[in-house]
Amino acid sequence: MNVYEEAHNLSKAIKESEEYKQYRDIANKVKENPELDKMLKDFMDQQMQVQARQMTGQEVGPEMIESIQKLTTIVMADPLAAEYLQTQMRLSVMIQDIYKILGDAIAF
Repeated sequence: MNVYEEAHNLSKAIKESEEYKQYRDIANKVKENPELDKMLKDFMDQQMQVQARQMTGQEVGPEMIESIQKLTTIVMADPLAAEYLQTQMRLSVMIQDIYKILGDAIAF
């Protein structure tokens, strides 16, 4: 068994998965709408900032929480944005599961 060949097979399987195809299709639709694309990028940037602060033990102030909650409401009100985030989450869960399987294989 060639590990590299199997990695390429896994890559192909991911690209052929429903999770990936749905994400790719919706991501292409989002890119056609520059305003929505920017709004989603801003939203994800703010989410990452909050997560980074939490991971480093920094306080996440009430104004930051309120801002992300308002932005979440705005983003989720757009059906295309909501669908994008849902498909992104499904793909992310699949990738996390794959990482876990690989991690378990090399755990000592």
